[in-house]
Amino acid sequence: MASATLHDASGRRVGTVTFADSYSGVMIRGTVSDLGLGTHAIHIHAIGKCEAPFTTAGGHFNPLTRQHGYLNPRGPHLGDLPNLTTPAAGSLTFEFLLPGVTLKGTNALLDGDGAAVVIHASKDDYLTDPAGNAGARAACGVITAR
Repeated sequence: MASATLHDASGRRVGTVTFADSYSGVMIRGTVSDLGLGTHAIHIHAIGKCEAPFTTAGGHFNPLTRQHGYLNPRGPHLGDLPNLTTPAAGSLTFEFLLPGVTLKGTNALLDGDGAAVVIHASKDDYLTDPAGNAGARAACGVITAR
Protein backbone atom coordinates (compact mmCIF):
# COMPACT_ATOMS: atom_id res chain seq x y z
CA MET A 1 0.00 0.00 0.00
CA ALA A 2 0.96 3.62 -0.55
CA SER A 3 -0.73 6.99 -0.13
CA ALA A 4 -0.44 10.66 -1.00
CA THR A 5 -1.90 13.78 0.59
CA LEU A 6 -2.72 16.42 -2.01
CA HIS A 7 -2.00 20.08 -1.31
CA ASP A 8 -2.63 23.11 -3.49
CA ALA A 9 0.05 25.73 -4.21
CA SER A 10 -0.80 27.63 -1.01
CA GLY A 11 -0.25 24.47 1.07
CA ARG A 12 -3.93 23.82 1.77
CA ARG A 13 -4.91 20.14 1.90
CA VAL A 14 -7.30 19.32 -0.96
CA GLY A 15 -7.38 15.53 -1.00
CA THR A 16 -5.98 12.09 -0.31
CA VAL A 17 -5.13 9.20 -2.59
CA THR A 18 -4.32 5.55 -1.83
CA PHE A 19 -2.50 3.07 -4.04
CA ALA A 20 -2.62 -0.73 -3.87
CA ASP A 21 -1.03 -3.38 -6.07
CA SER A 22 -3.50 -5.68 -7.83
CA TYR A 23 -3.09 -8.53 -10.29
CA SER A 24 -3.55 -6.11 -13.23
CA GLY A 25 -1.87 -2.91 -12.06
CA VAL A 26 -2.14 -0.35 -9.29
CA MET A 27 -5.59 0.46 -7.92
CA ILE A 28 -5.94 4.17 -7.16
CA ARG A 29 -8.66 5.51 -4.87
CA GLY A 30 -8.99 9.11 -3.81
CA THR A 31 -11.07 12.03 -2.65
CA VAL A 32 -10.58 15.67 -3.63
CA SER A 33 -12.36 18.84 -2.54
CA ASP A 34 -12.10 22.60 -2.90
CA LEU A 35 -10.78 22.51 -6.47
CA GLY A 36 -13.83 24.36 -7.80
CA LEU A 37 -16.31 23.34 -10.48
CA GLY A 38 -14.66 21.93 -13.57
CA THR A 39 -12.75 19.19 -15.28
CA HIS A 40 -9.17 18.59 -14.22
CA ALA A 41 -6.42 16.36 -15.53
CA ILE A 42 -4.81 14.00 -13.04
CA HIS A 43 -1.52 12.26 -13.75
CA ILE A 44 1.19 10.31 -12.00
CA HIS A 45 4.47 12.24 -12.27
CA ALA A 46 7.94 10.73 -12.30
CA ILE A 47 9.51 12.34 -9.21
CA GLY A 48 8.30 12.21 -5.61
CA LYS A 49 8.69 15.90 -4.88
CA CYS A 50 5.95 18.53 -4.54
CA GLU A 51 7.30 22.05 -4.14
CA ALA A 52 4.94 24.71 -5.55
CA PRO A 53 4.40 25.29 -8.45
CA PHE A 54 5.00 21.51 -8.51
CA THR A 55 7.43 21.41 -11.44
CA THR A 56 9.69 19.49 -9.03
CA ALA A 57 7.45 16.45 -9.69
CA GLY A 58 8.98 16.25 -13.17
CA GLY A 59 7.15 14.99 -16.23
CA HIS A 60 4.60 12.21 -16.38
CA PHE A 61 5.55 8.73 -15.18
CA ASN A 62 6.70 7.27 -18.50
CA PRO A 63 9.19 4.39 -18.15
CA LEU A 64 8.21 3.01 -21.58
CA THR A 65 9.02 6.37 -23.28
CA ARG A 66 5.67 6.70 -25.04
CA GLN A 67 3.93 9.93 -25.97
CA HIS A 68 1.11 11.41 -23.93
CA GLY A 69 -2.55 10.55 -24.32
CA TYR A 70 -5.05 7.76 -24.71
CA LEU A 71 -5.94 9.07 -28.19
CA ASN A 72 -2.31 9.35 -29.29
CA PRO A 73 -1.25 6.38 -31.46
CA ARG A 74 2.19 6.57 -29.76
CA GLY A 75 0.71 6.75 -26.26
CA PRO A 76 -0.19 6.71 -23.53
CA HIS A 77 2.26 7.37 -20.72
CA LEU A 78 1.88 4.84 -17.91
CA GLY A 79 1.05 7.79 -15.64
CA ASP A 80 -1.89 9.04 -17.72
CA LEU A 81 -5.27 8.88 -15.97
CA PRO A 82 -8.84 9.89 -16.91
CA ASN A 83 -9.99 13.44 -16.12
CA LEU A 84 -11.78 14.34 -12.89
CA THR A 85 -14.92 16.47 -13.01
CA THR A 86 -15.17 18.21 -9.66
CA PRO A 87 -18.24 19.82 -8.08
CA ALA A 88 -18.44 23.53 -7.18
CA ALA A 89 -18.67 22.55 -3.50
CA GLY A 90 -18.17 19.33 -1.61
CA SER A 91 -15.90 16.49 -2.55
CA LEU A 92 -15.42 14.00 -5.35
CA THR A 93 -14.42 10.38 -4.78
CA PHE A 94 -12.69 8.55 -7.62
CA GLU A 95 -11.22 5.15 -8.42
CA PHE A 96 -8.90 4.18 -11.30
CA LEU A 97 -6.85 1.18 -12.33
CA LEU A 98 -3.35 2.02 -13.57
CA PRO A 99 -2.36 -0.99 -15.71
CA GLY A 100 1.26 -1.97 -16.31
CA VAL A 101 2.45 -0.30 -13.09
CA THR A 102 3.44 -1.68 -9.67
CA LEU A 103 4.32 -0.08 -6.36
CA LYS A 104 7.59 -2.05 -6.15
CA GLY A 105 8.86 -4.13 -9.05
CA THR A 106 8.52 -3.57 -12.79
CA ASN A 107 7.52 0.03 -13.64
CA ALA A 108 7.47 0.84 -9.93
CA LEU A 109 6.10 4.05 -8.45
CA LEU A 110 8.13 3.58 -5.27
CA ASP A 111 11.52 3.55 -6.99
CA GLY A 112 14.64 5.54 -6.04
CA ASP A 113 13.22 9.00 -6.78
CA GLY A 114 9.59 8.14 -6.00
CA ALA A 115 6.54 9.51 -7.80
CA ALA A 116 3.80 12.06 -7.25
CA VAL A 117 0.16 12.50 -8.15
CA VAL A 118 -0.61 15.88 -9.73
CA ILE A 119 -3.96 17.49 -10.49
CA HIS A 120 -3.90 20.15 -13.20
CA ALA A 121 -5.99 23.31 -13.55
CA SER A 122 -7.57 22.24 -16.85
CA LYS A 123 -8.75 19.06 -18.52
CA ASP A 124 -6.52 16.65 -20.42
CA ASP A 125 -7.25 16.48 -24.16
CA TYR A 126 -5.86 12.89 -24.16
CA LEU A 127 -3.76 13.64 -27.26
CA THR A 128 -1.28 16.50 -27.06
CA ASP A 129 2.25 15.53 -26.02
CA PRO A 130 3.69 15.96 -23.41
CA ALA A 131 0.80 16.78 -21.04
CA GLY A 132 -2.52 17.02 -22.90
CA ASN A 133 -2.78 20.84 -22.68
CA ALA A 134 -3.78 20.32 -19.05
CA GLY A 135 -2.58 23.70 -17.82
CA ALA A 136 -0.91 24.62 -14.57
CA ARG A 137 -0.29 22.13 -11.79
CA ALA A 138 -2.98 22.91 -9.22
CA ALA A 139 -2.32 20.25 -6.55
CA CYS A 140 0.35 17.68 -5.78
CA GLY A 141 1.02 14.81 -3.39
CA VAL A 142 4.11 12.64 -2.93
CA ILE A 143 3.36 8.91 -3.09
CA THR A 144 4.81 7.20 -0.02
CA ALA A 145 4.73 3.62 1.25
CA ARG A 146 2.47 2.95 4.26
